[in-house]
Amino acid sequence: MKFSPTAPLMLSVFILIITYTGYGQKNKAAEIDSVMKRANRLGVFNGNVLVADGNKVIYRSSIGKADASGKTMLTADYRFDIGSISKEFNGVGIMLLKEEGKLSLDDKISKYLPELPAWANKITILNLLQYTSGLPNIKWKTVKSDADIMNDLKKLDTLQFEPGTNYYYNNNNVFLQRQIIGRITGMPFNEFVKQRLLIPCKMDHSVVDPANTDKLVARCFNNDGVQDSLDSPMSGWTAVTLEDFYKWDKALITYRLISPAATRAILYSSAPDRQSGLGGGGMKGDSIIRHTHDGTNHNYQALIVSDPPKGRVVILLTNNKQNNLGEFDRAIQNILDGKPYAQPKKSALTFFQNSLDTIGGRQVIDRYKELRMIQNREYGFDNESVLNSIGYYYLGKGRFDDAIAVFEYNTKLFPSSGNVFDSLGEAYYKKGDKQNALLNYKNSLALNPGNTTAQRIIAELSQ
Repeated sequence: MKFSPTAPLMLSVFILIITYTGYGQKNKAAEIDSVMKRANRLGVFNGNVLVADGNKVIYRSSIGKADASGKTMLTADYRFDIGSISKEFNGVGIMLLKEEGKLSLDDKISKYLPELPAWANKITILNLLQYTSGLPNIKWKTVKSDADIMNDLKKLDTLQFEPGTNYYYNNNNVFLQRQIIGRITGMPFNEFVKQRLLIPCKMDHSVVDPANTDKLVARCFNNDGVQDSLDSPMSGWTAVTLEDFYKWDKALITYRLISPAATRAILYSSAPDRQSGLGGGGMKGDSIIRHTHDGTNHNYQALIVSDPPKGRVVILLTNNKQNNLGEFDRAIQNILDGKPYAQPKKSALTFFQNSLDTIGGRQVIDRYKELRMIQNREYGFDNESVLNSIGYYYLGKGRFDDAIAVFEYNTKLFPSSGNVFDSLGEAYYKKGDKQNALLNYKNSLALNPGNTTAQRIIAELSQ
């Protein structure tokens, strides 16, 4: 057997590449760790983090307190409420039952919930998944249980709009998805999630609707050290560990539970800038190329950003909401890509969140300007989401003029964003000001030609 004189050199180069790659990943992990630990010292992050790249977990850390007392530190064994990301379990559950031939997305919900009023004959299961049902939101201030929510729905006379003609993201849609799953399977939704989703994915440490007495559940608290109860007037919320959440992402991208076609139906939304059953994402052929979802409940906040082509996943779980997880994801992605990054700061939204009911849009703008001028080192002001979130809060309360004032100021700060003009157009539309709605939807479409919602409303208003 001949021996090539170049073989030792090639072997040395190969070993050098492997060594450099390993060193590079260690460097990136150390840099991520530095960002997260610094953020914890500044009081802008408390929670658990997992980062995978190249299909390998390169960073996993528990940073901060498990509860408001500060006596117990977090570990990887702690479970976190993931807020709206829990809606993925009912979305996948619906599609699983569809593939078993037990329902059709075109089925009217009255087929499974005949006790509901006549409007249930108009709403399809697909409308629930896409938040296009016309249902109002749950009356959170008065309901105390699933039974209360169902009783309110039985008393509902009319929908807010004809199913399929508009979009309103709210939890009555989620509630009815869970009720339908229960009716079809004959088991409580919580048990369905355990038996059909968690166990098959080997998510052994997750729990649905944890009780206040359960151990190893991170307890959320605000910046004043006030801890929230785990009690919820609506059931069906899953709390997960980092490792279980990572397993869930793997199950989605490898189609362990449902097919590519079923996944596509709940990964894509009905239009841009809308939520889908899986939050949002994209596919190329039968492969998921992007999946992202964020969730909030009380002072819990969670984010997953999955990039399967790169074998990359970023999971952030916090029990002390600062509305800044997107900032951390951007920093982590840039570190992984070898690009410059900004140290995450507090979201200015935390400054306003407890006072919005007592101040108006103009006061928000004045305080925002002042905060931006004197505390720009502590708070971040480099994206549109803060004022957009405040505007939608006012819009949800029917405070149209306050919402319009905030959205309008946001268009001045971010004049190249089609999204902020879309939001302003929506506020004018809901107020009934068709002329200004049309103007701003046209501005949005010019900046974002793919905005099909703007296209549809422009066609409607132009008539």
